[in-house]
Amino acid sequence: MLNHIHIRDFAIVDEVDLDLYQGMSVLTGETGAGKSILLDALGLALGDRADSDMVRHGAERAEISVDFDVAAMKDVEVWLQERELDSDVQCQLRRTISKDGRSRGYINGSPATLALMRELGEQLVDIHGQHEHQSMMRKENQRALLDDYAQHQSLLRDVGQYYFKWSRLNEEYKNLSQADEDRSARQQLLSFQVKELETLGLESGEFEKMEEEYARLSNASALIEACNFASNALYENDEGSVHSQLGSIESRLNQLRDFDPKLGEMADLLNSAAIQVQEAASELGHHLDSLDLDPARLQELEQRISSVHDLARKHHIDPESVHTLLDILSEELTGMENADQRLAQLEGEISSAAQTYEAAARKLTDSRTKAAGKLDKLVTQNMQELGMKGGSFSIQLTPHEANKYSAHGAEQVDFLVSANPGQPERLLSKVASGGELSRISLAIQVIVASNARIPSLIFDEVDVGIGGGIAEIVGRKLRTLGQHAQVLCVTHQPQVAALAHHHLQVSKQNNNGMTQTGVALLNEGERVVEVARMLGGVEITSQTLSHAKEMIDRSQEITA
Repeated sequence: MLNHIHIRDFAIVDEVDLDLYQGMSVLTGETGAGKSILLDALGLALGDRADSDMVRHGAERAEISVDFDVAAMKDVEVWLQERELDSDVQCQLRRTISKDGRSRGYINGSPATLALMRELGEQLVDIHGQHEHQSMMRKENQRALLDDYAQHQSLLRDVGQYYFKWSRLNEEYKNLSQADEDRSARQQLLSFQVKELETLGLESGEFEKMEEEYARLSNASALIEACNFASNALYENDEGSVHSQLGSIESRLNQLRDFDPKLGEMADLLNSAAIQVQEAASELGHHLDSLDLDPARLQELEQRISSVHDLARKHHIDPESVHTLLDILSEELTGMENADQRLAQLEGEISSAAQTYEAAARKLTDSRTKAAGKLDKLVTQNMQELGMKGGSFSIQLTPHEANKYSAHGAEQVDFLVSANPGQPERLLSKVASGGELSRISLAIQVIVASNARIPSLIFDEVDVGIGGGIAEIVGRKLRTLGQHAQVLCVTHQPQVAALAHHHLQVSKQNNNGMTQTGVALLNEGERVVEVARMLGGVEITSQTLSHAKEMIDRSQEITA
């Protein structure tokens, strides 16, 4: 999740420090106030190209830094670890642009290329609109959205494993078919790789257990502190523990139970609660005894996990599959001694592996076909509600060429849309209107939100060309989406702004002849005034303010 943005000397921004929160946040302000500057700055931190015009007049350089919480993003943590860019559960991307046009990028304080920043940024933020960070425009992400919606994790794992086996067998067949000199070089390489894996000695399931143990040891201090605090608060603190307070209350009520039998019933309940508290405190004590700070073991685990990641990266496989690689490579090495017999054997194994892969791929295709039909209808229905009457959405599954296998299945997945009635459906990447594209993206994201891979979504121009009831529906969809992800929306519509969980206002001031832009988080009163301004009129009347407050109050009643 995006936690914080810091901007200094960028465009007409002197300095802005902005905290962002979970839920739906809107960004509003008068035309020309600089709402796009925030997205432009964020884009630079995510790897966009820069030029010297972006540096504020009179400043030496512009600087943008963005902080993310990646604790719940395993793929991002692995990505950072593999490139030795990890830093606890926080991730910072920083970009500087000097007035002579030179640009530098950093990930967690380490210098990084724009390509690396862009690759990481695509896993952290999804910007919906006319923007290059729109992940939904890429075919691999369209496929992932469909698979996430259909919960294909198990099927994808099977297809990937069967493809890996088939691919390795084909590679072995190809290598064995080479000339003796090439075969000898391959044999030397295999001998080295087998020895390396034997030295590691990784057992089945060991990697997952190591990761669990590493996570526990890494947080041992916090666990011990929490257990001590809980045990002390529940039982060990004689004067103010929960157990002693429950006992005092029970005793007081028991003294009066002859006058009011109801108090006796309550005292009995408190006695049961005290017993449970005592049991919980006892369990905490036992658990505390099992926790231990062991820096040596932590370092040992860290080194071993790092070794597994190194080998996984070297062989282009997942760390969880490293333990299977020794048997595969050892078998290939043994087969080198009897290449002719092994070649004949491989032909049969490749045929069998291909049949197994194709069977698994067909299951995935069948499930994708069914899920695509359901998603077609739901997204098309959402498009109608979002002001695209007569528009349609469909998912096209195009089979790969015969015998062209893939770890992701037997077909290419494409999203097709028609935003207006009578127009043929086209690839989503060909949709020209930024507003339509944003609303189509919103229609899809609301449905797949609970399985979304990217935690922070930004919608730019989502309300262009709409108003009234449609704008309110857009706002409702965004608010619903905000219950599953972090949503930031640049909007001109009061109906959308009134439905936000948080409201940010962009304003422009003239300071000693210099134009500057600022961003502020509005309180409830300020928010009413801003929504009233958006409702229109030169003068904000009491009636306009009342209408704005009513709109905001109504938003609190809306649930997903």
